[in-house]
Amino acid sequence: MRLLMLGGTEFVGRAVVEAALGRGWEVTVFNRGRHRPPLGVRSLIGDRTAPDGLAALAEAVAAGAEEWDVVVDTWSAAPRAVRDTARLLAGAARQYVYVSSCSVCAWPPAAGYTEEAPLVADASADAEQTDYARDKRGGELAALDAFGAERSLLVRSGLILGPYENIGRLPWWLTRTARGGPVLAPGPRDLPLQYVDARDLAEWTLGAAERGLNGAYNLVSPQGHTTTGELLDACVRVTGGAAELRWTEPEVILDAGIEPWTQLPVWAPPRSEGHAALHSADVSRALRDGLRCRPVAETVADTWAWLQDIGGVAPRRPDRPPVGLDPAVEAKVLGV
Repeated sequence: MRLLMLGGTEFVGRAVVEAALGRGWEVTVFNRGRHRPPLGVRSLIGDRTAPDGLAALAEAVAAGAEEWDVVVDTWSAAPRAVRDTARLLAGAARQYVYVSSCSVCAWPPAAGYTEEAPLVADASADAEQTDYARDKRGGELAALDAFGAERSLLVRSGLILGPYENIGRLPWWLTRTARGGPVLAPGPRDLPLQYVDARDLAEWTLGAAERGLNGAYNLVSPQGHTTTGELLDACVRVTGGAAELRWTEPEVILDAGIEPWTQLPVWAPPRSEGHAALHSADVSRALRDGLRCRPVAETVADTWAWLQDIGGVAPRRPDRPPVGLDPAVEAKVLGV
């Protein structure tokens, strides 16, 4: 198999590239060249936001030098970038995989929502950057427009964790537990969480491409794959065990003005619209078609090992807001 990865040096893109190399695939990456790709890939340099940003890719296509079995695209800004790239590649690739998001579902999605749930309105493949949900839906429409339904695979991911994370959610919890002392742990302990390790997403995506699957798939772990308690306990264990988790009722956290998801990453209060959206997707279709999710302890341990290997400070995408709780706010809520 021959893969063209749009991006390929950070988080999900890097996981896809490494998984493809592990399968013995031939891999080409197309990106801005700001980060070094894994060894063993061919690089094409271009900026999809620039007027002539697809020139290197267009030259390869025009020369007939490149034909790919599958293109994987994780773009999450202006959908027109997906539109332009997909149109360029429509005759040079067999299949287009667009890593989308469960956020394309109209808000609020019902608990247990499937791939047939209503989608956000007013999305367009031709749009400039708007908001995350409409941008991702616009990217889906762009892939479908250029490749058609039979050659498009829409991977609607949920919360993504694992090594190379450049959003900061799991790295923040790991850094916080490594610091030790009393830790504000958002209750309840047994609150079910859904996420997907970027490496499991990558393996499923490549397997689906090999089989020529198409259509939309919710891609996240089964409901209840782990809990808040299991996740944070794993963080405490791998970082040395000096942290003391102090489980705190959701009402206390909310009354203190603490924002779920951003100030306390991963967490959304039980029975809230946010929890239904983030942690209750129906993934039976992906499970039927081969999704396998590793234990949360493995995701946490491997992310901690990677974080230590790069010096303890995780990279962060400049287009995403910082996450995490101010120590002074945490101390005030805990009364320490």
